[in-house]
Amino acid sequence: MALKGGPLAGVRVVELAGIGPGPMCGMLLADMGAQVLLVERLEPANIGIARPRRFELPHRGKRSLAVDLKQADGVALVSDLAAAADVLIEGFRPGTMERLGLGPQACMARHPGLVYGRMTGYGQDGPLHELAGHDLNYLALSGALHALGPADGKPAAPLNLLADYAGGALNLAFGIACALVERNRSGLGQVIDASMVEGTAVLMTSMFGMYAAGLHAAPRGHNLLDGGAPHYATYACADGAYIAFAAIEPKFRAVFAERTGLPPEALARLDDPSTWQEGRAMLAELFATRTRGEWCELLEDSDACVTPVLDRDEAPRHPHNAARGSFVLQDGVTQPAPAPRFSRTPGAVGAAPPKRGAGGEATAAAWGIPAARLQALRAAGVIGPDATTS
Repeated sequence: MALKGGPLAGVRVVELAGIGPGPMCGMLLADMGAQVLLVERLEPANIGIARPRRFELPHRGKRSLAVDLKQADGVALVSDLAAAADVLIEGFRPGTMERLGLGPQACMARHPGLVYGRMTGYGQDGPLHELAGHDLNYLALSGALHALGPADGKPAAPLNLLADYAGGALNLAFGIACALVERNRSGLGQVIDASMVEGTAVLMTSMFGMYAAGLHAAPRGHNLLDGGAPHYATYACADGAYIAFAAIEPKFRAVFAERTGLPPEALARLDDPSTWQEGRAMLAELFATRTRGEWCELLEDSDACVTPVLDRDEAPRHPHNAARGSFVLQDGVTQPAPAPRFSRTPGAVGAAPPKRGAGGEATAAAWGIPAARLQALRAAGVIGPDATTS
């Protein structure tokens, strides 16, 4: 029987507001049932890409409390919240939290069981640790960016998915989950130093092995998995839409050949890189003879490893994604549903991204902060107005 609440139900998280991987990590925890209190500035910071709050989807399922950390009472409040929490997430430059008096040593002296998650680009030490950067910089330093892009062009940025979110948010969330499991044995928390450079480098582990084995050693765009192979590439269809063809294994290419009427030997030769240019031309000509919909009708129910390249409007409507509920509609915004799935304690999309200050006072009170203290802090301008009732 599935239980409500998610696998992290009961876990309390203080998230110091930031951009990129920090909010995404907090969302991943909130999706799985953690109670995430987002500690924000009193006024919006001039960082990131500004947009109305309902579109800041990584803040879904959280509650917000606006706090002035330039005031000692504001720092004291966050310290008390951290003492009542299981996890703290921060993504400031190294040393910032220490200067505020909210570094790991100070927080964990009060609460030895606190899991203290630190998200940075370059890590907490090293020659570059104090420098600013973004996903593209961390991707470049990890060795991943050099491998991405066309053979005849420059390295290409894959949105900010790899360093910010896979190497950053997912990596930190995994670290937090590991630390919570270990705390069940020891009773002690620990500091997690999550570097986006290192998290992205870990994603390249298989590629490093293939490179050492000589299996991914050609220049960019001339290898099996980087767009060099014609049987692992995208092709334009008759209607201008694209199809993805990824029949790496001969048995899948045989299915494709049978369905399309190609001679099996034409695709078997593709294991030889010297035939790739000829093979790409052959497949480009073939895929251009039908629309994307026609190719899907012919191949999508087979092991030919052919799928449509869907845009963000099309992906939620695809029959497979629709059948599994892979996307949800909330507050008029279509967005990915929580993943992965759990058999007994499924995650769920919580409330829409909160207004600044919405729900934070109620959460703080539930965590043991007296209501009278919160009221006095609000009157003194240490915390912002309660947007829940505004």
